[in-house]
Amino acid sequence: MDDFVSQVAGVSALAEPARRALYLYVVTQREPVSRDQAAAGADLPRHTAKFHLDKLVEEGLLDTEYRRLSGRRGPGAGRPTKLYRRSARQVAITLPQRHYELAGQILAGAVESAATGGTPVLEAVQRAAAEAGRRLGAAENRRDVRSSPSPLDELAAMLAAHGYEPRVQGDAIVLVNCPFHALAREHTVLVCGMNLHLITAMLDELGCAQVHAALDPAPDRCCVTVTGGSP
Repeated sequence: MDDFVSQVAGVSALAEPARRALYLYVVTQREPVSRDQAAAGADLPRHTAKFHLDKLVEEGLLDTEYRRLSGRRGPGAGRPTKLYRRSARQVAITLPQRHYELAGQILAGAVESAATGGTPVLEAVQRAAAEAGRRLGAAENRRDVRSSPSPLDELAAMLAAHGYEPRVQGDAIVLVNCPFHALAREHTVLVCGMNLHLITAMLDELGCAQVHAALDPAPDRCCVTVTGGSP
């Protein structure tokens, strides 16, 4: 959820026309640009450009560096100029949340495994999904769901962080959203199996022995449900 909020904030920063114009100017230049260059390129007053450029830096959309544009050094060379350039941050938002980058990483790993090790493709996808699930579970393991008085609620919070939109219903978690929806529509068996192995490995990594993921396809939700009592 924190990542989603951060992504929304990054996109909303570009809703302001002057800020968007400055961002588009900076990222289309081959070299980092100064405040004066950005102001001229976006046809804005210098003080306006300064304010919006620094806001883009705060949102992580631009990075800065300092350099003497004259190339001179030593006394009399002048102060280094603050320059702006595109940051390495990537911003992408889909509603409902989708995680196609994760799916791409799993499938790319599976293709490499199948190509180099002769593993059948479906088996390679399942293995790659399980490896990804263990990584995600390990990252969440700092939150001890096993000792929680409401483990399903804790697990639901974890699954929400990965875009599944979970709803606790009795002793089950129903996943309202599939983070790989477009892929699942076209490649249902492949993606549903990937989802199952991903979530199962996440649960295993967390040590939730009494909580189980199973295929339970139904319209308008993820094909996997999670059930169980207290771990």
